[in-house]
Amino acid sequence: MTLVAGLSPGLAEAAEGYATANVNMRSGPSTAYPAVTVIPAGAPIEIHGCLADLPWCDVSFYNGRGWVAGRYVQTVYQQNRVYLEPRYYRPLGIPAVTFSVGNYWDRYYQDRPFYRERDRWDRGPDRYDRDRNRDRNQDQFGRDRDRDRNNRDREQAWDREREREQQARDRQREQDQEQARDRQRERDREQARDRPREQDREQSRDRDRNKDRDRNKDRDRNRDDNRQREDDRIKQETLDSILNPFGGGHDGRRRCAPGQENCP
Repeated sequence: MTLVAGLSPGLAEAAEGYATANVNMRSGPSTAYPAVTVIPAGAPIEIHGCLADLPWCDVSFYNGRGWVAGRYVQTVYQQNRVYLEPRYYRPLGIPAVTFSVGNYWDRYYQDRPFYRERDRWDRGPDRYDRDRNRDRNQDQFGRDRDRDRNNRDREQAWDREREREQQARDRQREQDQEQARDRQRERDREQARDRPREQDREQSRDRDRNKDRDRNKDRDRNRDDNRQREDDRIKQETLDSILNPFGGGHDGRRRCAPGQENCP
C-alpha cells in the first residue's frame, strides 16, 4: 500500500471521538504498519482528519499520534453516537487528509524503533508482505469484528437494561399517579358524604341563632314593657300628687286623716 501525497498542513480543529474497542493505533493507515500504542475501549481521542478513499483517520491519543480504522471510532452526530464514516466527515468538520510515511514519520516517530526502517516503509510493503499481512489482517479483522460485535452486544444489552429501568420507572410513576388520583377521589367522596352533615349542622346553628335572636327580642320587648309600665306608674303618681296634694286615690277624691279639719 503506497500513499505518496503529503500530509495536509494547517488542519482544522480536531473533532472529538472515542474508541469502541481495544484497538491498535498504527503508524500509517493500514494494519500492515507498526503499532504505536493500544487505545482502550471507550478512551477519548481527537480526530484530525480522515483519508478520502480509505476509512482510516489520523487521531491523537494522549500525547501520541497515529492512525485508526474508522470502524473502531465513534463520535456524536446530531446527539446520536455514530461510527465514523465518510458521510459524516463534512457535517462534523473533519477534513480530508493525505498520508506520506516520510513527512508523517519524521514528525512523530523519530524516537521509535521502527523509524530505522522508514525507507522500506516509504516504498510500501512488497507483495509478499502484503499477501502475508492480508491473511493476517483477515484473521485480525475477524477477531476485531468479533470483539467489536461483542462490544456492540454489550452496548445493546446496556441499552436494553436502561430501557427496562426506564420502563420500570415509568410504571412506578404511573402507579404513584393512580394512587394519588385514588386518594383524591376518596377525599372527594368523603367531602360529598360530609357535605349533608355539614349542611345540617349549619342549619342547626342557624336555627339556634334564630332562637337566640327571638329570645333576645322577647327579653328586650319585656324589658321595654316593664320600663314603660314603670314610666306610666311614675307619671300617674306624679299626676296624682299634683291633683291631690293632700293625698288621695286615683278617683280624685280628697283623702284626709280622721279628726282633720274639714275632713268629711
